[in-house]
Amino acid sequence: MMITTAQDSTLEDLIETTPAEVTHQTTGSNMMSPMSRGTDFYFQCAVLVVGIVGAGANGLVLYALVASKQHMKHVLIFNQNSLDFVNCFFLVVNYTIVLRNMYLSGTGGYWLCLTILSNAGTSAAYFGSMINLAALSIERYLKIVHHVWAKNKLRNWMIYSTLAFAWISGILIAVAGRIPSTSVVNGVCYSGVFFLSQTARKAHTIWDFLSFYVIILLIVIFCYGRILVVIRHQAKVMAAHSGQGSGITQDQLNKTQISIIKTMILVSGLFAITWAPVYIYILINNFSSEVMIDENGLYTVVSIAYLYICINPFIYATKFDPVKRVLLGLIPCKKNNVQESSADT
Repeated sequence: MMITTAQDSTLEDLIETTPAEVTHQTTGSNMMSPMSRGTDFYFQCAVLVVGIVGAGANGLVLYALVASKQHMKHVLIFNQNSLDFVNCFFLVVNYTIVLRNMYLSGTGGYWLCLTILSNAGTSAAYFGSMINLAALSIERYLKIVHHVWAKNKLRNWMIYSTLAFAWISGILIAVAGRIPSTSVVNGVCYSGVFFLSQTARKAHTIWDFLSFYVIILLIVIFCYGRILVVIRHQAKVMAAHSGQGSGITQDQLNKTQISIIKTMILVSGLFAITWAPVYIYILINNFSSEVMIDENGLYTVVSIAYLYICINPFIYATKFDPVKRVLLGLIPCKKNNVQESSADT
């Protein structure tokens, strides 16, 4: 996600700020030490730290999913973490280069700007992640609300096709937005700046806001709202027949389903809360001629948005039992306790 701000005042009215484009490009001819840069340097460092934490946390969950052999059972959940890991990885690479305050020149400088400093990687992963989140919500909805239809019609190739669609669509959308609006001017990388007109810039902002925030939230709210209604109905039916001996297997299956639903509701709610400041920032800076938020505000909303990606893995770790068991096994004191218990028995 990148919001770009330009150092050249002649470009300020062309700046595009979208949720897939949140970074401040500080590379350029004005080479400054950390002390002379001011507080924005430390805010950039904070974003870098958030990216490192997010990459590490998502990497651990990916390992736990593979180690517990859940990555094949919950393909879209594994894909969600993979996209978030890629997003954080490219964020770390981007801000590592930005903090060096490099002067860009020649073909090499242009390609560095286009491929890394434009945040094309984080943009692609973000778009793909939102598409995957919607697909994951729909999959849960079909499997629970329309269980019979899903059992008869939903096939593995459909799930894997959705997985590929999320990656390919994310890349294509990012490329389509990056290439036309990115350029190097006086050694500085400007990404999401060059649009044909102010109308085109605003239209793109509205499309981005509606497509990757509003519509995603509506899908999530509808799917999980219907799921909760069905789960409550099933709980009442099971309670009414509990005297007739409901099966232990079915009870365990229902607990597993409920655990997954709770996990995804937390993930979706976290997305809504943490990304709201970013979209507020975007709308204010694109449509208000009187109110402008400074650069430190930019880095603050970026950090809040990436907390979504950092906290997600911990939600999986605490709510998804197979992942929890693997991660607890990585803690040395937990390993010793398990070994002692085994020795005593």
